[in-house]
Amino acid sequence: MNKTKKLTVMVSSTVYGIEELLDRIYGLLTGPGFEYEVWMSHKGTLPVFSKHSAYENCLEAVKKCDLFLGIITPQYGSGQDKDDPESLSITHKEIIKAIELNKPRWLLSHDHVVYARKLLADLSYKGIEGRKKLSLKEGSSSLDDMRVLQMYEDATLKHKDAGSAKGNWVQKFSSDEDALLFTSAQFSRYQEVETFLKENFPLESSMKKQMNSSGGRL
Repeated sequence: MNKTKKLTVMVSSTVYGIEELLDRIYGLLTGPGFEYEVWMSHKGTLPVFSKHSAYENCLEAVKKCDLFLGIITPQYGSGQDKDDPESLSITHKEIIKAIELNKPRWLLSHDHVVYARKLLADLSYKGIEGRKKLSLKEGSSSLDDMRVLQMYEDATLKHKDAGSAKGNWVQKFSSDEDALLFTSAQFSRYQEVETFLKENFPLESSMKKQMNSSGGRL
């Protein structure tokens, strides 16, 4: 009999400035009382294939993971063209892909991002179009890229009607302890998470069962 495969949590590729937090999240999710396999680029546990680019490897991991934990910080991340206002970072693309695939997901956003967006909206610089009038000075320490705010809006499904939006919860955090408390509260009940996955995402659960019985091959 094949041993049941652990649920896989992918943590978004955000790294700069939160290395310690990522180390602690990884330790939490793989430690006593937690039974997850964690895919995290920072720790080198993300499946990587040489025929794929970094961007392709990350999106492939989003497709194959069971659960997705996204972290939005004032640093937008790598992978985008800073001279092209339409291009997106790898982390931003991961979040969009998780939403497109309707992945079971939990999202965190730093308080600075939430506050900056609200402040600009109060100053009549609302949404992507409103913020086009603005530009950050080089070396800005509050946000390093305006696209951080777009990423937050995509995560909270701001483009959808508030009454019909589902999966738009993004938890604000201002310290590592806040982020760890949320992560612990959401993922500590492993059996509840597994049951939630089976009841709300039956197709993925069925595919996972097939992979277990076939030794990981479909």
